[in-house]
Amino acid sequence: MKTVANLEVTTPSDREIMLTRMFDAPRSLVFDCYTKPELLKRWLTGPDGWSLVVCDNDLRIGGAFRWVWRGPDGQDMGMGGVHREIVRPERIVRTELFDQDWTGGEAVGTLVLTEQGGRTTATTTVLYASLQARDGALKSGMTKGVAASNDRLEALLASELGRKRPPSAA
Repeated sequence: MKTVANLEVTTPSDREIMLTRMFDAPRSLVFDCYTKPELLKRWLTGPDGWSLVVCDNDLRIGGAFRWVWRGPDGQDMGMGGVHREIVRPERIVRTELFDQDWTGGEAVGTLVLTEQGGRTTATTTVLYASLQARDGALKSGMTKGVAASNDRLEALLASELGRKRPPSAA
């Protein structure tokens, strides 16, 4: 197990990476942040200097998603896939394929959200085509980008929760 910022990274099998992070928010809000383009654009940006310039998400079984990030040098990195399973607000399973197929083929990503005491644990497991693809993903710096994005998600959740709470009585 390795921890990057508040992100726990494990390799449960020779083809999988599991990323786990706890958020101080109810899972319905975390689910919305993982699925609504207007919220995704505010946090799923990767390392500093990157932005999410395309964010399409047809949230239904068989629906496609498409994301394109732009780096500080102007280079784009895109990925897309198809939703295989959606159980609101607890689970999403989808295929994932990068435009520049550096992962050796299509991967399958599974997001599981569990809530306890108003806090949500987000566990993302990605199943790659091979051990080499998994190891390539680990060496790519992906975990740093995920950790940076998760820090932004934590701030967005706090902001969204602040808006939903009524002001204190004076």
